[in-house]
Amino acid sequence: MTKIEILTPHGPARAELHCAEEDAAVLMLGHGAGGGIEAKDLVAVTRAAQTAGVNVALVEQPYRVAGRRAPAPAKQLDAAWLAVAEEMTDRFDGLPLVFGGRSSGARVACRTAAAGQAVAVLCLAFPEHPPGKPEKSRQAELDAVEVPTLVVQGESDPFGRPRPGPHHEVVVIAGTHALDKDLDGLSRAVTEWLGRVLRPLT
Repeated sequence: MTKIEILTPHGPARAELHCAEEDAAVLMLGHGAGGGIEAKDLVAVTRAAQTAGVNVALVEQPYRVAGRRAPAPAKQLDAAWLAVAEEMTDRFDGLPLVFGGRSSGARVACRTAAAGQAVAVLCLAFPEHPPGKPEKSRQAELDAVEVPTLVVQGESDPFGRPRPGPHHEVVVIAGTHALDKDLDGLSRAVTEWLGRVLRPLT
C-alpha cells in the first residue's frame, strides 16, 4: 500500500494505492460525505478488486485531507476527483479507469464519468434521495451515466433505492446505508461485475 498526495484546484487530495498482481484496470473509490476511506464496504471492495486483478485507489477529497467534516460543494468535489483521475491515468500508464464510491462518492463518480473517460462506474449505497424525502430524487445523476454501472444497495437503506436503467443494474443485499451487514455478498457482486465489464477490454 502506498499513500500519495495529489494537487487539485481545491487543495491537496490523498490516494491510498492498493496494487494488484495483474493490471486489468484501476478502480478509484471515493468516500461518503461524512465518512472516510476506512468504511467497511470500501475496505471489502478494495480486497475483492485486488483479487480480481484490479488496482485500487482509495481517494480522500481535499476537505477531508484538510480535516473538515462538512463536504465541499459538488463542483469542487468533481473537479478534485478529475484531477486525481488524471494522476491515476499517468501513474498507471493509461490503464482503464473505473470510477466508484459510497454514497456521496458514488454521486461524484456518476457526475464525472463522462469527463473522466471512465469505462464503468461502481456505486455503493447510492443516495437516491435524502431520508424521508423521496420527492428529492437523484436518479437523474445515475441515468446520465452511459457506461456499465453497478449499484449495490442495502435492502433497508433510508436513502432509498434507485431504479435500474439501460446502463445500470441494481443489486440489493442485506443491510442499511452502511452496507456492512453482508460484506461477502458485496464482494461477490463486485468481483463478478468487474470480471464481466473488464473482460472485453483485456
